Amino acid sequence: MSAMRKVGSSSVWAVVSALAVMAGCTAMGMGSSSRLELTGAQEVPPVTTAASGSGTITVAADKSISGSVTTSGVAGTAAHIHDGAAGKNGPVIIPLTKTSDNSWSVPAGTKLTDAQYDSYKAGNLYVNVHSAANKGGEIRGQLKP
Repeated sequence: MSAMRKVGSSSVWAVVSALAVMAGCTAMGMGSSSRLELTGAQEVPPVTTAASGSGTITVAADKSISGSVTTSGVAGTAAHIHDGAAGKNGPVIIPLTKTSDNSWSVPAGTKLTDAQYDSYKAGNLYVNVHSAANKGGEIRGQLKP
C-alpha cells in the first residue's frame, strides 16, 4: 500500500511540476506559434484555386520571428508576411525566402517592430504566396497568436 501511495504521489508531483513549467513559460512570454493553412478563399478578393499551403510561424517574446510555409499546386513567384486584418489587404512587412520549389522561410534574424508585434497580437498579420496567374496573391493564411 505504501509503495502504491509513493508511486501515486510521484505521478502527481510529475504532473504538478510539468504544469508549473508550462505556466512559467506562458507567464514569461516565451512567444507563440501560429499553425497556418493557406487557401485561395482567404485571399482578398477570394481566388478559386486548387493550390494550398501550410506552415508554422513562431513569434518570440523578444519579437523575433521564424518559420516556414510549404505550398502545393502553385508555382509561387513570391511570398510575404503582410500587416492586414482578415478580409483586408495590407503592406508587405517581411519578404519570405524561397528555399525550394514549394517552400518559403522567414529570413534568419528577422524581428518585428513594436507596431508589427501589436498587429500580430491582434491577429492582423497574414502570409500569402503570389503566382504569375495571381500577382496579388493566390493563397493566404492569417497568423493567429
